[in-house]
Amino acid sequence: MRSLISTAFISLDGVIEAPGGEPGYRNTGWTFNDMEFLEQAYQIKAREQSEASAMMMGRVSYQAFSPVWPTMTDDFAAYNAMPKYVVSSTLGASDLVTNWGEITILRSLEEVRALKNTSGGPIIIHGSAMLNRNLSDAGLIDRYHLLVFPVLLGAGKRLFSETDIDKKMLKIVEAETYPNGIQKLVYEVLHP
Repeated sequence: MRSLISTAFISLDGVIEAPGGEPGYRNTGWTFNDMEFLEQAYQIKAREQSEASAMMMGRVSYQAFSPVWPTMTDDFAAYNAMPKYVVSSTLGASDLVTNWGEITILRSLEEVRALKNTSGGPIIIHGSAMLNRNLSDAGLIDRYHLLVFPVLLGAGKRLFSETDIDKKMLKIVEAETYPNGIQKLVYEVLHP
């Protein structure tokens, strides 16, 4: 069985929207513009590329990443080479870019569950706030890699839903706080 790993830059109040600079968002650039850059705080990002065997995202993140990431050969070489899964009920094959390797559209959470039941390595989920919430509510996420930034943003897309779900217990497997205030928190989801 494959594991699904959700990775996110997240504010202390749970916002994941527009961390690097998205037009039209009031607090755009909150991860890079206002924080002292410390390379060690981002080492988990390089590790994720080497550990993942595939990448998953929702339609909105796919449409944001696909024009840019294939051209970023230095930063995203491993991600660019691995298979990608886009969970969308609206994208068609003609909407997919042709310069980003193998891309498969999954139409439902049932198809995600079926993918998890195949052999292969971990699948990393980038961006994709709505997809993350739906996967979490369905009990499909196995691990969270969170870089928590010491900032409160108020409004914005949230990593976790407000749905009244059964309690999910997590086990902390890594934690570190960096001098710039960023915290790395890695949790395994304890599935019943």
